[in-house]
Amino acid sequence: MKTLIVDDEPLDLLVLQDLMENYGSVRFSTGGREAIDAVRGAREEGAAFDLVCLDMIMPGVDGREALKAIRAEEETAGILLGDGVKIIMTTGQRGPKTIVESFRNACDGYVIKPVEKEKMHEELKVLQLI
Repeated sequence: MKTLIVDDEPLDLLVLQDLMENYGSVRFSTGGREAIDAVRGAREEGAAFDLVCLDMIMPGVDGREALKAIRAEEETAGILLGDGVKIIMTTGQRGPKTIVESFRNACDGYVIKPVEKEKMHEELKVLQLI
């Protein structure tokens, strides 16, 4: 599995790296704009990411905006909803309104920080990535 972890907090990056390295290669991004460009570039090179773990609160382009932009670019590229990169929001945001909004914007999963190994493993199974 090829994973992009997007988070502006170094400790959260390390935790997710430790979890995700067990499943394959991992790349990092510390912001939404960089993540959008990385997902597009990988797709255009024929080496698309299987998974993006996307933090919600980041300076500049936040996770909500990045999610919308990634899905809009997939649509423009002719990728049907559900056939694109799997995106799991990894965030401390627990409010039902925020969670519902994320799924309306086509995230595939939602994991509350601190990310626990068992919870991430279950999300990956549900998404049929493992």
